[in-house]
Amino acid sequence: MTSRSCLSIVLAAGLGTRMKSNLPKVMHEIGGLPLVGHVVKALKQAGSERISVVTGPDMPELEKLVRVLAPEATCHVQHERLGTAHAALAARSALNTTSDDVLILFGDTPLVTSETIGKVRNALAEGADVAVLGFEARHPFGYGRLVTENGRLIAIREEKDASDDERKITFCNSGIMGFSGKHALSLLDAIGNANAKSEFYLTDAVEIANIRGLKAVAVSATEVETQGINTRAQLAACEADFQDRMRQAALENGCTMLAPHTVFFSHDTVLEADCVIEQNVVFAPGVKVAAGARIRAFSHLEGASVGENSVVGPYARLRPGAVLGADTRVGNFVEVKNATFGDGAKANHLSYIGDASVGSKSNIGAGTITCNYDGYLKHRTDIGAGSFVGSNSTLVAPVTLGDGTFVAAGSVITDNVGPDSMAFGRARQTVKEGRAKELRERLQAAKSAKS
Repeated sequence: MTSRSCLSIVLAAGLGTRMKSNLPKVMHEIGGLPLVGHVVKALKQAGSERISVVTGPDMPELEKLVRVLAPEATCHVQHERLGTAHAALAARSALNTTSDDVLILFGDTPLVTSETIGKVRNALAEGADVAVLGFEARHPFGYGRLVTENGRLIAIREEKDASDDERKITFCNSGIMGFSGKHALSLLDAIGNANAKSEFYLTDAVEIANIRGLKAVAVSATEVETQGINTRAQLAACEADFQDRMRQAALENGCTMLAPHTVFFSHDTVLEADCVIEQNVVFAPGVKVAAGARIRAFSHLEGASVGENSVVGPYARLRPGAVLGADTRVGNFVEVKNATFGDGAKANHLSYIGDASVGSKSNIGAGTITCNYDGYLKHRTDIGAGSFVGSNSTLVAPVTLGDGTFVAAGSVITDNVGPDSMAFGRARQTVKEGRAKELRERLQAAKSAKS
């Protein structure tokens, strides 16, 4: 029923007065994605063909973000804060060129889902001229109440205007609305500002539609997904709800989590079936974990891909560009950045592998470091398949180790090493018999003399 074309207007103007931040409110993040990004993402998933974002004046950073999130979207500026209907009409140029259905959403309502957006679109496709998204409120005080009768929406009654009986209604207005294309602009233009604040309110469209004999209906969503954000406390509460949603989805998709409430996700985290995620793991943006992999406790992953049946951690850090093949091992206190590990490669402890490639079935010993930065430029280290790098080795990039290379422990490698070669890069050991005893006696005498 949602095959009809749709214009979606996201109101992001004037939304930032109570966050105590120089950043526009809708650019604050939930799950590593700005609030407005969540709304745009849901719209795309719901099949919205055209998206317009209404910003406030002097918000170039927000317009830049919109171009990144949705290059096809248009931006419109609301120069004065004169209410929600006034904000929607800031996108008049988009409304003038469309006969599409129109959805109006808010950039600070990040948890609305594509399925719920689909409900609003379905209501319009089934003949409604106005569709309002509502929710059952646990504590309805302060919300506009949705007054319905025989399946139709009669009015949206604000708290201060509601009768005692209307205040008992728990079905409340989320602010999200849909309009049939043939009536959208006419209804918005008919909204006046005869109220205490002299502002133009979208909610008045319901009364206008009923006066005109048009059909207005309400559709239902959960209170969690319709929550708006005005304060840092609400931002934190919304983050908690987002994390709960992601945890539940991971469990339902076949991922095992030993302590789900300690695992934190980003908006784009992908965990395939049969992954095991231990306690206190953080997935920053851009992470994919393949089937059968295990992420052990206290690991942090960002911009990384983990292959099938691999093990990461505990206490490992995968930074952007880390790509692990199947059956790899990246252990405790290992950091990997912009580096690939071939199938079966291992770095089990206390190493930094950056700007590098590690061939399949190679072993990186404890304390190995790829020295990738000379203070000005980054350089690569390439380690061939089946190589063994001994503990406490330093590989000074740019350098290449061929397949089957063996690097002796404690070596500093500055030159390329050919296939199946052994490299030593350390001083020859010298033993001075009895010298340790002499040194202790001398140091003890110096200490006694000082005291």
